[in-house]
Amino acid sequence: MERIPENITALVGREVYSNNGVFVGEIEDVRLDLDAELVTGLALGRTNDELFAAYTGGTRGVMIPYRWVRSVGDIVLVNDVVERLKETDEAESEAEEVAV
Repeated sequence: MERIPENITALVGREVYSNNGVFVGEIEDVRLDLDAELVTGLALGRTNDELFAAYTGGTRGVMIPYRWVRSVGDIVLVNDVVERLKETDEAESEAEEVAV
């Protein structure tokens, strides 16, 4: 059975979750490498503030590398690395509190 290619713009508006089921954000745009004809990143809006508050600084969204994507369907699943960003930030905050 021949697979019909899907339009890349079909990704826009899909919700992104970690493979642990944590909401990450919603795709607003994609970053492309036109020379290599590859998707290299996903621009997310309506992001999970708990995951990205320390990194966004009040910006509208984040860009995540496409290599984090595990699966694309009705939703997009990404590696749990986005959850580990929060854990790393919390560990650094605890270390700063101990040092004070």
